[in-house]
Amino acid sequence: MENISILEQAANSNLKPSSNEVVIALIETEKNAKKNKTRYSFEQLIGNWQLCFITGTKKSRKKAGIVLGAGRYIPQWIAKIQIAYAAEPVAEGEENSETGRVENSVKVGTMELTLSGPTKFLPNNILAFDFTRITVKLLGKTVYQGYIRGGESRETEFLSLSVGKQAFFAYFLVEDRIIAARGRGGGLALWGRV
Repeated sequence: MENISILEQAANSNLKPSSNEVVIALIETEKNAKKNKTRYSFEQLIGNWQLCFITGTKKSRKKAGIVLGAGRYIPQWIAKIQIAYAAEPVAEGEENSETGRVENSVKVGTMELTLSGPTKFLPNNILAFDFTRITVKLLGKTVYQGYIRGGESRETEFLSLSVGKQAFFAYFLVEDRIIAARGRGGGLALWGRV
C-alpha cells in the first residue's frame, strides 16, 4: 500500500516524492501485480488520463544521460500530455479481448496534436493499440484531420494482427485515480485521472 500512496502522491499532489522513490514504487508494484496475477478490464481504463511520470529503458537512459536519469516528471506548464480510452462494441470472434479507441494528445500553448486509433485489451492486462489518425488544432480550431501512415487499411487489419506486431502497454496498476504500465520498449509510465 505504501507504493500505491507514493504513486498517488506523484500523480495527484503538488508535493511530489523523489523520482527515485517513484521508480522504486513502480517496479515494486509491477512485481506484486505479476506475483498476485492481478487482472484488469478495459472498462477500468475508460476515461481521460494525464501523463505524470516516465522512465526510459536502460539503453535510452544511457543515450539521454543526465536529461532523463532514472525517471522524470512531466512538467504540466510545458506540455499537457493526455491519453483517453473509450469503449467500442466487441467485434465478432474477439471474445478474449475488449476493443476500443485511444486518443493521445499533446497540448503546448495554443497548439494541440492528437493521435488516435483502435485498441484491444487482452486478458493478461496488455493493451495493444495503433495510431492511425491525426488531428491538429490551433486555438481550439481543427486545422488538419486525417489518416496517417496508411491508417485506413491498418485499422481494418488491427484486430487480426498479433500483439507482437503492435505497440502496447502492459498495465500493472489500475486504480480509480492512477494507472501505470510498461510500454513495449521497456519504459514505465504513470498517469493520473483528469
